[in-house]
Amino acid sequence: MKKQFGSKTLVALLCGAAITFSAVAQNSQSTVIVSGSRFQENLNEVPANVKVITRDEIANSTSNNIPDVLSQIGGLNIRSTNGGQLNLDATVDMGGFGPTANSNTLVLVDGQRINPIDSGGVNWESIPMDSIERIEILQGGASVQYGNGAVGGVINIITNGNRTKLNQASITYGSFGTAIGNAIVRDSVDQTTYQLTANTSNTQGWRQNSAANAYAIDGKLTQSFGGIDKIYTDLFYAYTNAQNPGGVVGQVGSGDPQAAKFNNIGSNSSTSNSGIRFGGTKEFLGTNIAELDGYYSNKSVFFNTPYYDSSSALAVGNYGSGNGNLNGWTLNLSPRVKSNFGRLGSAILGYEFNQSNQSGENAYSPTTYAAMDAAGKITNPNGLRQSTQSASILNQSIYGIGKIALLDSIDFSGGFRHQVQGATANDNSLTSNNGALNGSQSYSANAGDIALNYSYLKNQKLYVKWNQSYRFPNIDEFWGWDPLTYKRTFNGILKPQTTQAYEIGGNWVSNIVSVNGSIFSSITQNEIRYDMDSGLNINSEFNINRRGLALDGSSSITNKLTISGGGKFQKSVYANGPYAGNSVALAPDLLLNARANYSMNQNWSLGGIVNYVSNQHYDSGLSDYSSLNVMPSYTVADAYLNYAFNGFEAKFTIKNIGNSLYGTTGGYAWITNANGGMSPNYFYYPSDRRSYFVSAKYNF
Repeated sequence: MKKQFGSKTLVALLCGAAITFSAVAQNSQSTVIVSGSRFQENLNEVPANVKVITRDEIANSTSNNIPDVLSQIGGLNIRSTNGGQLNLDATVDMGGFGPTANSNTLVLVDGQRINPIDSGGVNWESIPMDSIERIEILQGGASVQYGNGAVGGVINIITNGNRTKLNQASITYGSFGTAIGNAIVRDSVDQTTYQLTANTSNTQGWRQNSAANAYAIDGKLTQSFGGIDKIYTDLFYAYTNAQNPGGVVGQVGSGDPQAAKFNNIGSNSSTSNSGIRFGGTKEFLGTNIAELDGYYSNKSVFFNTPYYDSSSALAVGNYGSGNGNLNGWTLNLSPRVKSNFGRLGSAILGYEFNQSNQSGENAYSPTTYAAMDAAGKITNPNGLRQSTQSASILNQSIYGIGKIALLDSIDFSGGFRHQVQGATANDNSLTSNNGALNGSQSYSANAGDIALNYSYLKNQKLYVKWNQSYRFPNIDEFWGWDPLTYKRTFNGILKPQTTQAYEIGGNWVSNIVSVNGSIFSSITQNEIRYDMDSGLNINSEFNINRRGLALDGSSSITNKLTISGGGKFQKSVYANGPYAGNSVALAPDLLLNARANYSMNQNWSLGGIVNYVSNQHYDSGLSDYSSLNVMPSYTVADAYLNYAFNGFEAKFTIKNIGNSLYGTTGGYAWITNANGGMSPNYFYYPSDRRSYFVSAKYNF
């Protein structure tokens, strides 16, 4: 079934374009980024659509967490199954990949990937908000620079490297018992800069069984040696604990959006993550630069589903308790060298090493309290059905990037990466059809890109680009679930998926207006996805096309009023086969956002933001596509009033002003009912309703 655009959609698109072109971004000529090549370079010289979110923009937003920042300022599609005020499990979809967005959007901290090796999301709370200097958002494929998973785009969170002394503390309190505290201390002694950041967050949640708390600390030490030479060490620790309310049965707007699913009452998970980021930069032989980044983390997760007895209310028996433990570690090393040849151009050669290991154990009691302590945790393994899993992934790759100056204003660039991956997986579960399940596979993939960048005027550029990107299957995608026997199934280690993309874009900057944007088209082969009809993860036999337009801009209308906005129009559809023309699930066609800030005087300012997300298909099997309804579009608006005086700031924020009832993600599948039976039905995860917050910040 092909979906046609109506007049309302066209009007919304035109309005979004009008907002964008009457508005705008940053001075691209003076902005330095690292996401384009992994070395510092001028944004105007990068043949890509890159948006930079500054520290000041984050501070002047209504956002309490990083996913909010990416949605409100970055204009990205954010989905969550347990969002609440902390947005702990948020998924960022940059390319219209829907259910597999976590594996197709690469998230970095200081250039080092933090995506897990399974289908889980990024641990956003491990990055204190006050530690962020800027966020670079690169739209489109970047596997030459970053390898596996850099398909839809790259988010690079740059932590503070500033030497300016700063002592700052803030606290926020608001609806649903939400309290957030942040602090940062930074100073320099000679060539040594130290920085300590910390944050803590707590909420009772709007929904039943949606309370969450989190805290993180980060200590960074940077030693400079003159010029660009430096080394740094960054130690971090983060902990989160979140209850799991589950989805609401029915279509968006039905049921009780505050209630937890019957068998999710009391369920929760906790995660601890610690590690070190380190690296350095050394200039040698004139203008040549050598860099090394490294990253090691150790992560542990505990899941708990307490005993649930439905007989008291429904006389249908009882449900068991389950516990799960997951432990893993990751090591990244990325050395690289850049040689500069003056007007002739430059060359980059790099190597990347990544190894990750993960193991877990699950145990549950089918009927009784006997194996549980007072907290509902399993204490006696005797007689319990158990499963153990382990997985290991080893990646190595080599890449090169070259740039040649064809004319004073025209550069030609190209790059290539070859990556090999070895993966092993083991699952020993009594719920599987054939006992122990094992898989081992080695495979490889190639990435490439070529581009022309034309800097036709100061602050202005046009570029054309072709690239090929790829991703390997994550460890969860080795397995499936038999929908007839309800048992685990090994579906083999899948092929890598590949995407070829074409892009044309640029930016335009005047004294008061800046606009950047791109038009893109891509085709993906062997796309890795979960097939609800078979219960297996598969390589799609049908190609998927993604085409669209992305725009962003800002403008200083007066010396007091700044407006900005952006949007993305995209179509993600099956290109061939019986489902040709069908949209990818959870991939809306249109995203729009508009922001404004007005300084009434030197002390008072106010601002707001509006986000619009068009309708999208529920996640379902392709065979159900034509008969299902779609998740409705939604519009969410926030506003704030800010007061600043002598290092003190106070802010009052209203989120979801219109009290919209909406969901960012939902699906259609076989669902366990309260009577223990199963039936096909819709489900969705409601987002928070209207909320109010008061915050105070002091610089000392």
